[in-house]
Amino acid sequence: MTYNKLPLNEKSDQNKRFAQKKLEEIIDKLPSVYREIIENAFLHKRIPKEYMLTSILFAFSNAAGLAFKVEHNNYENYANLYFALIGSRGDSKSPAMTLATNKLNDFDNEGYVKYQKEKKEANDNVNSDHNIINIKRKQLLIQNATIEAAMFTHYQNPYSIGLFVDELYGLIEKMGNNNNNEGANWRSFLLQGFTNHHIDVGRKTTESYRMPKSYPTILGSIQHQFIPKMFANGNLESGFIDRILFTTPLTSNNKLSKGFIAQFVIDNYNNSLKTLLDYRKHMESEKKDFTIPFEKDAEDMLNDYLQRLIYKKDSLPSLQEEYNAKMQISIYKLIILVHLMSNSINKDYQSKITAKTVDLAILINEFYFINFKIVIGLKNKDIDDKIFNKELIKRAKRNNASQKQVVELTGISKGQVSKLWNNKSSGNWKPETNL
Repeated sequence: MTYNKLPLNEKSDQNKRFAQKKLEEIIDKLPSVYREIIENAFLHKRIPKEYMLTSILFAFSNAAGLAFKVEHNNYENYANLYFALIGSRGDSKSPAMTLATNKLNDFDNEGYVKYQKEKKEANDNVNSDHNIINIKRKQLLIQNATIEAAMFTHYQNPYSIGLFVDELYGLIEKMGNNNNNEGANWRSFLLQGFTNHHIDVGRKTTESYRMPKSYPTILGSIQHQFIPKMFANGNLESGFIDRILFTTPLTSNNKLSKGFIAQFVIDNYNNSLKTLLDYRKHMESEKKDFTIPFEKDAEDMLNDYLQRLIYKKDSLPSLQEEYNAKMQISIYKLIILVHLMSNSINKDYQSKITAKTVDLAILINEFYFINFKIVIGLKNKDIDDKIFNKELIKRAKRNNASQKQVVELTGISKGQVSKLWNNKSSGNWKPETNL
């Protein structure tokens, strides 16, 4: 096995080794259904293990929906999470996303065919008042939608809605543009949705609606060259970045395989996911949810971990401190996911959460924390290369930002920014001396 390479400083390189070790520990502790598809996808399709793991977690996060929750320390938490795959062009991000979510796409395909059929039947049976019956399209994933369409789709599918985006950069750029109302609305929706807040939409000319709880999930990819943009214009300050579980490149396989993933491996995985989805659909039809109880030793382990996070928070740098606060939420979500994945084979979702489940969830939570630290290293590494010159400076000029704002955002010296700014290759060149 070889390892993917990105431009890392010494500290980030050390974090990468830690993350690789955590990844192998996690895979070893996963039920065989998931371990086998991760290993086979790596061997025969050369899909990085970390991308496959994250894509599987997203698939189960989306399938679980509002059907399952945990209650602890006077809070209730559901399993919705936001995932981002970081990499370069040519990395096998999309194949991992596709393989893990095939069963969800099958559900959406069936839902669309049914929707089209019911819509045609309704149009053929319009009454004398020309009232057309409102037909709801059942779906789990959306790929290209305005914020208004996404929220309305969620209203029609209240137990979950998944943003399945091959390239997250466009959405993040939109959210970081202070002059873009849709971007601001996306940010508000995703910030509130992370903790399952209500949605209340009022319209003058179209339908108004309210949802008592929301459940958005995200899976997308982003090129590592664009990481500085992710931290721009309020995305960091708002807390959106803190809510993302990043996956950086850790493993790669440069050996071409003549074999293929055995069908039973794919079937076992898909059946496990479909079992959960069917159970969730039943709960949704009855508008119910189930609170998963803890075994005592599992709850004790969780309490100890949360206390360690709280103690650790004050000693961390500011970016990591904010991320630590979100880890105290994401651990609950990961516990639910690990529990559902572990019990999906036997449909034993109502069993108690075990210490083994909590232990694995803690490993996964810490794995993503290490990845976040790697992302911070990439943020600081890429700011003076050609991508910065062509993308960050160009977009700063396009948005009428000043050199001073760029300095404040990136931490680059005034002289360095001025040199980049006055480089004709950065686009729309004109001298500026407002530092």
